[in-house]
Amino acid sequence: MNRYVKTALLAGAAWSALSTFAMAQDAAPQDGASALDDVIVTARRRDEALKDVPVAVSSLGAERLEETGATDITALQQQTPNATVQVARGSNSTLISFIRGVGQQDPLWGFEPGVGLYVDDVYVARPQGAVLDVYDIQRIEVLRGPQGSLYGRNTIGGAIKYVTSRLSAEPELTLRGAYGSYNQIDLLASGSLPLADNLRIGGAIASYDRDGYGENLNTGAEVYNKDVLAGRLSLEWEPRDDIMVRLAYDRVQDDSNPRHGHREVAGVGVGAGIPANVYDTFAGVGDTNSVENQGLALTLQAEINDNWTFKSITAYRDGDTETVIDFDNTPAPTLDIPAFYSDEQMTQEFQFLFDYDRVQGVAGFFYLDGTASGAFDTILGNLGFAIGTGGSVKTESWAGFADVNLDLTDRLHLGLGMRYTLDDKTGQVFRANYLGAARTPLLGGTARPTLGAPRTNYTNSNSFDNFSPKVSLSYDLSDDITGYVSFSQGFKSGGFDMRGDATSTPQTVNGYDPETVDSYEIGLKGSLFDRRLSFSSAVFQNDYQDQQVTTQVPIIVGGVTTGIASFVDNVGSSTFKGAEVEARLVLTDWLTANLAVGYLDSQFDEFLRFNLVTRTFEDISSQVVLQNAPKYTGYFGLTYRGEIAGGQLAVTPSVSYRDDYSQFEFPNPILDQEAYTLVDLSILWTDPGDRYTIGLFGKNLTDEAYRVGGYNFPGAAFNNSLIGYYGPPQTFTASLQVKF
Repeated sequence: MNRYVKTALLAGAAWSALSTFAMAQDAAPQDGASALDDVIVTARRRDEALKDVPVAVSSLGAERLEETGATDITALQQQTPNATVQVARGSNSTLISFIRGVGQQDPLWGFEPGVGLYVDDVYVARPQGAVLDVYDIQRIEVLRGPQGSLYGRNTIGGAIKYVTSRLSAEPELTLRGAYGSYNQIDLLASGSLPLADNLRIGGAIASYDRDGYGENLNTGAEVYNKDVLAGRLSLEWEPRDDIMVRLAYDRVQDDSNPRHGHREVAGVGVGAGIPANVYDTFAGVGDTNSVENQGLALTLQAEINDNWTFKSITAYRDGDTETVIDFDNTPAPTLDIPAFYSDEQMTQEFQFLFDYDRVQGVAGFFYLDGTASGAFDTILGNLGFAIGTGGSVKTESWAGFADVNLDLTDRLHLGLGMRYTLDDKTGQVFRANYLGAARTPLLGGTARPTLGAPRTNYTNSNSFDNFSPKVSLSYDLSDDITGYVSFSQGFKSGGFDMRGDATSTPQTVNGYDPETVDSYEIGLKGSLFDRRLSFSSAVFQNDYQDQQVTTQVPIIVGGVTTGIASFVDNVGSSTFKGAEVEARLVLTDWLTANLAVGYLDSQFDEFLRFNLVTRTFEDISSQVVLQNAPKYTGYFGLTYRGEIAGGQLAVTPSVSYRDDYSQFEFPNPILDQEAYTLVDLSILWTDPGDRYTIGLFGKNLTDEAYRVGGYNFPGAAFNNSLIGYYGPPQTFTASLQVKF
């Protein structure tokens, strides 16, 4: 089936490209918009029509997200070309993101993501608790490619902007309930209340509960369940027509059980077989997990005069996670990882936006002060000891940026951007072996001395600075079509490996260097046929340098495994070439088609790996591939809108395709995922008064089993632990929403 799906998607892409006379950039309209001119985004920190933005942006509005049954931001993966947006292995709410093959799979504290996440212009530094549920939302924007000049911090692959709804000037209350497969019960209440003509208060609270897709056959606990309580509260004040103040608080509490994995090959001993259900496990490390995240943000926007606007965004966020990961997924403590994470961040951003007759842009300053810390045990039952690892990374980051658009003529536009970043980091890492295969003192275990001297015990500091330029030239071929070329650089800071074993790899105390990307892009976007066809497309090349890759290998002494060594290396360089097409075609007054196709060709040009035996670096680029970089991704959906029983009916069948991809840099035929297709169906009916909405949603209708993550620890010492984590199975949900 996948071969035919790929052929159909490629044919659709070719048709779209031919009909637009090019193969170039960006995103299709969301909601009921008929053309890109009708879609307003803030990709360049100011309100603009999507057609005028020389940046690859996908914009999904609230209506589109509702019509496709999106429940959280991982739904972006299906509708956005060349994107990986999914839940991390072993967790329920930790986000893993890749755009055009650039990202970061490792969610350990101290590691920086490669795709930046922003909630109402507030940067979210840590991936824990970042699988945001879709509620009380205006739109989600996905910015593809480096976003150095405007967003900067850790947007080397791109950025995801989660934009919440503004409060209504009229009293509003919306109640929503849903029931579905696996005893899914979702409840949502949102609303706003004017306290005065210029003062409003509002918020939303949402509860998400679901039984597990599988069972821990060792303990009887549910696996892949959901137990989340989330909420937002905001206050908006407009003391004058030219001043807006918004104070917003949000909190997420996730008490879902840990997502234990599925053994893909059998091991030795009780519970080491392969469960028949891919969601079942025999994990013995425990079933307790807790994630808490919260944030407070104050936004001030003031129009200084007709040309200048000042904006200040002050925010504080913190989070705590207590979890367990059973790498071997057997009752025995062969490779068990209890862990906790803690982080806090304060950010301040000042923006000065200006708009003159032929010059528009923004300049500003960004500051971050954050600390990420934690500890975890590696309990090695077959070896009779445990490794305790703990530490922290403190980061202070300063950045100045500017992005200016110059209208050289009525049709020709020059974009110039830059960002200078200075990061100061201090890392503290402790790692030691403890006799006895049980929790170490770092995780509340029995107090006992280390087994020999600590393998790592250092504190070190480092500074990293970078200048990232951006330049673009766009030309309005007509009032409806714009083409552009652009060059931009992306930067991701260096740091310290929180798992580093200084005994095996002494250089770990020096940390690792930043990585950079040079991105070249040609784009075309706009509308044709009286705006019945809206399209955006791109071809691009990314040159990736000093790429940071995490690898873990056994420490072998005299043929005997004595532990695990981890290193984060700047392995070398890679090249990404690709193309993207997104289109929306109004076939009739009642039928609309949406298409998104991505192509990505990626390879390592150099991959330097440290050899623990020879104590030298070796280039093994011929043995590795880029992880989470499928060659083809695609989406096709039809939406029927018509009048039924006096109300409005919207029916959206859709199919999404994801080509073969590797879970790690080292291909593994057991863990790597073959190409797969997901088929969904959504049905919405809204009454004539727009008060009641009834929804029916079917996801993964063909019940496709597909891996979204894995662990690879072969060998007798680890009981041959090759573990897979799977995406959701076939589900059905019915919902009812009432507006007051």
